[in-house]
Amino acid sequence: MGKPKVVLGVGGGIAAYKACELLRRLTESGHDVRAVPTASALHFVGAATWSALSGHPVSTEVWDDVHEVPHVRIGQQADLVVVAPATADLLAKAAHGLADDLLTNTLLTARCPVVFAPAMHTEMWEHPATRENVATLRRRGAIVVEPAVGRLTGVDTGKGRLPEAAEIFEVCRRALARGAAAPDLAGRRVVISAGGTREPLDPVRYLGNRSSGKQGYALARTAAARGARVTLVEANTGIPDPAGVDVVHVGTAVQLREAVLKAAADADAVVMAAAVADFRPAAYAPGKIKKRDGVEAPEITLVRNPDILAEISAERARPGQVVVGFAAETDEVLANGRDKLRRKGCDLLVVNEVGERRTFGAEENEAVVLSSDGTETPVPHGPKEALADTVWDLVAARLPA
Repeated sequence: MGKPKVVLGVGGGIAAYKACELLRRLTESGHDVRAVPTASALHFVGAATWSALSGHPVSTEVWDDVHEVPHVRIGQQADLVVVAPATADLLAKAAHGLADDLLTNTLLTARCPVVFAPAMHTEMWEHPATRENVATLRRRGAIVVEPAVGRLTGVDTGKGRLPEAAEIFEVCRRALARGAAAPDLAGRRVVISAGGTREPLDPVRYLGNRSSGKQGYALARTAAARGARVTLVEANTGIPDPAGVDVVHVGTAVQLREAVLKAAADADAVVMAAAVADFRPAAYAPGKIKKRDGVEAPEITLVRNPDILAEISAERARPGQVVVGFAAETDEVLANGRDKLRRKGCDLLVVNEVGERRTFGAEENEAVVLSSDGTETPVPHGPKEALADTVWDLVAARLPA
C-alpha cells in the first residue's frame, strides 16, 4: 500500500507561509503531498519552495502538462484535499462550483475528504456572503474549521487567523483516518468542557485536581474532524487551542457553569469531560494565609459547587439535546458509575478508573460508556482519540434527524 496522497491547496493570503509548516508535517509523517497554490499564493511563497518541500512540480494552471489531464487526475487520485489558507475568494468559488485554475478544478473532481482552513480579516469572515458559502460547503460534507482568534495583518486583531499548522495537521490526520466515511456531525453544534476547575483559597493557593484536559481536547478535535461546530470550555489546561474550535477559557466551577449554559443554548450535544470541583472554600482570603509559630492551621469551610451535569440534563436547552457526562472513580467503578448515571439523568456516562498514575495526564485511556437505555460499551486501553470516536459514534446515533 502506497503513501496516502494529499493535495495541499494554498490560497492567496499572507498566511500562505504557514502552509509550509503544514506541508512539512504531512510529508514527514509519511504522506505523499502535492502542493497546488493559486497564482495569488505565489506572490507570498514562490513555486520553488512548494516544489522543494513536496518533491513534486508546482503549477497553478490547467494548461501545464495537458497530456496528463492534471485538472482531473490530481483530484481523482487524492485521499485528502486540504486548503490552507482558504481565502474568502476560494470559499466562494468552491461553494459555487467555479473552476478557473488548477486548485478549483481539483476541488470539483475530488471525491475524498476535503478540509478548508479559512484565514481572512474578521469583517470578511463575518460577512453574510462568506457565512453562507461556509454553510453551503458544510452541508455538502466539507470540513470547514473555524479560524483562530489573534493577531491579523497590520495592527488588527480578531477572529480570522489561520490555526497553527500542528492543529490543522491533527484535523487532516483524523479526516484521513475516517476515509470515505461522511462527516456525520456536519451541521451539528456541540459543547465540550475540558480540564480541571480551580477554587481560589487566597491569592496564592487553590483547590484543584489532576485533570490535564487531554480527553476533552481529543473530543473537540475529533468532533471538528467529523464536521461539527465545536465550542470548547477550557479550565486550566495550558494546552494550545485546537484548530477549528471556539474556545472559552474559565477558571472556577461557577465560571464553567456560566460558559457551558450559555454555549449549550443552541447545542445539539453537550459533553461534560471537565473535572469540576465538587466544593469550593466558603470564604476567600484577600491576603496569603500565613503559617505562624504557635498558631494552629486555620479551618477551611467548604460549600457545594453547582451540579452542572445534573442541571443540564434536567433542563435540556432544546428538544433532542444529547448530554454526556464523565465519571472518574477510584473503586467500585461500574457500580458507582451506574448510580451516577441514574442520579445525573444524562444520556451517556463515560466511566473510568483514575489514580495518581492512571488516566490523568496520560495519552491513553480506558473506559466503559454507560447508556440510559441500559447498554454498556467498553472501550479498551488505547489513544484518547479512540475513546472520543466511540463517544461521538454513540452521540451521533442518538441525535434527531
